[in-house]
Amino acid sequence: MARTGLYKSEVEKARNSLIAQGRHPSVDAVRIALGNTGSKTTIHKYLKELEEENGGTVVRQVTISAALQNLVAQLATQLEAEASSRIADMSVEVLEKDRLHAAEIEEVNAKHTQTKEKLDLTIAAIKQEIDLHEQTREALQSESMTRHTLAQQVIDLKERLAENDAYRHSLEEKHQHARDALDHYRASVKEQRDQDIRRHEQQMQQLQAELRQLQQTLVAKQNEITRLNQDGARWVAEISQAQKTIYEDKANLTKLNNQIEAHKAVEQKAKTLQALLTEKDTQIKALEAMQSQSEANQHELKHQLHHMEIDLASANAKLEAQEQMMADLKSLLSTSVVVNSGEAPPVG
Repeated sequence: MARTGLYKSEVEKARNSLIAQGRHPSVDAVRIALGNTGSKTTIHKYLKELEEENGGTVVRQVTISAALQNLVAQLATQLEAEASSRIADMSVEVLEKDRLHAAEIEEVNAKHTQTKEKLDLTIAAIKQEIDLHEQTREALQSESMTRHTLAQQVIDLKERLAENDAYRHSLEEKHQHARDALDHYRASVKEQRDQDIRRHEQQMQQLQAELRQLQQTLVAKQNEITRLNQDGARWVAEISQAQKTIYEDKANLTKLNNQIEAHKAVEQKAKTLQALLTEKDTQIKALEAMQSQSEANQHELKHQLHHMEIDLASANAKLEAQEQMMADLKSLLSTSVVVNSGEAPPVG
């Protein structure tokens, strides 16, 4: 925009300065020398008046070299203006791209933070699953040991039950022999003897449920069997002492009653152990199912962790590429600013 109040003396001073530099004092050159101010019409009018006053001698003195220099100066001025305009456009474009890339980087950083948090939670969950798996494995080992111990106890009880069955059969045979030897005394002691036999038979039936008998008890029973054999022999050899033998037999039967009561307690304990073994089997199956589920969960978490690591590597690569692009754009912007702020080289 031309300023108001442009004087002819100012135009003349700018014109003389251009002539002194060997440049053609065109309207555009004079206007640039005046600081891009003043109307071109006014400058043209003043230049025409000055040429008429000087008789056109200065213009005629301008050589072809000066005209070329003036043309070069005009082209340089136009090129500088175009470069400035293009640099300004590029600066705006670079700033816009910088803003967009900054937003993308912020978004990527946010996603990276979310991914890192999710990864931390996943790692914590995996550690918790590993701890639970270790606890489950220890519990399974403990239950397996308990199950093995209980199974061994059941086997021992079955073996002792078989031994007791054999002992019972032997004892029945020996008592049958004693009853055969004392048949001729049954008339006098029939009622008492029948009661003793019935009680003895009930005791034999209860012995069938016996699960465990200690070795010490078997030794004691063997001693009792030996004593019963001796008593039976005395019953056959000594008819006169039959009544006394019967009383001893009653005492032995009383001891057997006490043993049967002990056997009942053993049977009850065996039933309790069997129920406990069944419960342990159920718990072991549940623990095995929990272990299988835990291993499946651990496999799934490892799979998710692998995908998250791939996503994190991709996000890091994208972030690095954008950071490199930002660095290149900033370098280009710095170069453009330096070019825009520099002075155009003088034209000779």
